[in-house]
Amino acid sequence: MERLMRDPRYDILFEPVQIGPVKTKNRFYVVPHAISMGMSSMDEMVAYRKTRAEGGWGVVCIEETMIHETSDHAPLPDPCLYNDKHIEPISRIVAAVKEHGALAGVELAHAGASGPAAYYREHPLSPTAKFPHYFYNPISARTIDKQDIADFRRWYRDAAVRAKTAGFDIIYVYCAHNLSLLQDFLDTKTNKRTDEYGGVFENRVRLLRETLCDVKDAVGDSCAVAVRFAVEDRRRVSNITAQEDGRRVVEALADVPDLWDVNVSDWPWDSGSSRFFEEGQQEPFIDFVKKVTNKPVVGVGRFTSPDAMVSQIKRGILDLIGAARPSIADPFLPNKINEGRHDDIRECIGCNACTAEVMTSVRIRCTQNPSAGEEHLMGWHPENVPPADDPDKNILVVGGGPAGLEAAHTLAKRGYQVSIADAGSEWGGRLVRERKMPRLSTWGRVVDYRVGQLQTMVNVNMYLDSMLTAEDVAGFEADHVIVASGATWRGDGVGRNHDEPIPGHELPHVFNPENILDGKLPSGDVIVYDEDYFYMATVVAERLARAGCKVTYVTTASDPAPWTLNTLEMVHVINSMNEIGIEIVVGTSIVSISEGKVVTSRLLTGAEQVRPADAVVLVTGQVSDDNLYHELVKKREAGEIASLERVGDCLGPGQIAQATRDGRKAGMQFGGLAR
Repeated sequence: MERLMRDPRYDILFEPVQIGPVKTKNRFYVVPHAISMGMSSMDEMVAYRKTRAEGGWGVVCIEETMIHETSDHAPLPDPCLYNDKHIEPISRIVAAVKEHGALAGVELAHAGASGPAAYYREHPLSPTAKFPHYFYNPISARTIDKQDIADFRRWYRDAAVRAKTAGFDIIYVYCAHNLSLLQDFLDTKTNKRTDEYGGVFENRVRLLRETLCDVKDAVGDSCAVAVRFAVEDRRRVSNITAQEDGRRVVEALADVPDLWDVNVSDWPWDSGSSRFFEEGQQEPFIDFVKKVTNKPVVGVGRFTSPDAMVSQIKRGILDLIGAARPSIADPFLPNKINEGRHDDIRECIGCNACTAEVMTSVRIRCTQNPSAGEEHLMGWHPENVPPADDPDKNILVVGGGPAGLEAAHTLAKRGYQVSIADAGSEWGGRLVRERKMPRLSTWGRVVDYRVGQLQTMVNVNMYLDSMLTAEDVAGFEADHVIVASGATWRGDGVGRNHDEPIPGHELPHVFNPENILDGKLPSGDVIVYDEDYFYMATVVAERLARAGCKVTYVTTASDPAPWTLNTLEMVHVINSMNEIGIEIVVGTSIVSISEGKVVTSRLLTGAEQVRPADAVVLVTGQVSDDNLYHELVKKREAGEIASLERVGDCLGPGQIAQATRDGRKAGMQFGGLAR
């Protein structure tokens, strides 16, 4: 029955692929990706991976799994297979994945100089002594000697045997993302050795070849052996390119692994956000691989369109459609394509809320799929919801932004009678305007998906252009009211560094994001002042620069938009601002604003400077639009409203991911559900 429903154009996506001794049931492949749970959160890990297998993915892999204590990534929580005691808990993941007919894969890794080994207090390892790539720990990675190399090969073999014992079908050798000792050996900038493991290309690729052969010998003919390899390192500090050494590695080892999992390094380019990269952006770097090897190839590109997936296969770019973020946003993407339910797909918006959680050592989350990371802890399923305790109950949602739409959708799926009203002429709340700003159009999928779902549901009434008063809400006589009325950008400069309004904030040439979002733009020399630390100030700065303003971006932070380090965007934010001529000033506060000028102060020294400015845009924080909620609290206390809560930015301004989670939580907990 399902096959009849599937569009024949997508039949190719459901063909099996032979990977060494194992065969996939289709071409959908969840590549290894961090979820920041680790060995101490095994129930969460099991539930997360199981859900992807349940959703129809042919292969589900777990993330970078440490093969030795010297590869410790603390405080980032990674799985481990360097001890036999790890086999049993890890095998629980394998069993859960296989329960739904998927193959299970594991990415065995040694972080080399990128891992500080802080938890086990070991010395990090490197081909040549150097400081760790990503951490400020005051310890240098030491140069490994011949005994270390022999030990390293033994660690990999032993971990591979443990992986086989745990039941994995595909076992990885990891050489990507600048998180691998093997990758450091390949790069002439990190490998300065003069022995048989350094110097000429044949020597630098030696350890990767030996490791792959060791792992194949260790696991025999029952498991496939894959290599995850970055064919190009996009950082300026690397010499690996797809035209030269990256290609030479694939040519030299073409038929050694059973599978090539290829990408680019490092993470800000491999998992680049939608603000800076389109779907399938890695193709120009990886398109040579299938021309060089006879083994199957998997790669990623934030693929959400089945047409784009089919194109990758038919044009000979990939054999398997790899996904991390699309599988986070919609674990059931393969099943939905198979069943012809394309409108039900929650497309990844590429905001990288997921990577931000991993970067901060917190379990993974997703803007589009608020159930991600909550499968065990909250008991949430991305598709299945508990039935309504009483389907005749009426719920009124006031506010049609991300939180309100998610609450309405969850409650309607459960079977309640839902009405949702918004004062605006379009659904989306904050995203009505934000999606029209530079580089943010893809974020509109948050709205489009939920509105599309609600419009097909017979138990939902939707009202635009409806500014409700407390009396209106009380007169609705709903069994439950959810207020999702959003937040407003402040205009007084109060933020992280200012507890009091900035002198001069009330002047007519001082703006805030509300003005810019409404299309009211200043002109001339403009200072955009950032104490928000996420995307808004840099988006505003770009909008004004492209409108002809001479823009200076000023922030109290030590880096521009510091939260974007976690969303993997900071390097791209800085590059884009430099390209369009925005001056960047960090570590600086605004002291006062007056006609034609701004006085700033360096935070470290207190030194003040007068800067010319025809206009100033203050991006310092938001305040909840909660007046209606507090009026309704009084109505509830008077017995005029039965039940009331607030969600999203009305509860507390934050990321869109927080808003959708608030909405999901409200929808799941109504009716007495404790979780």
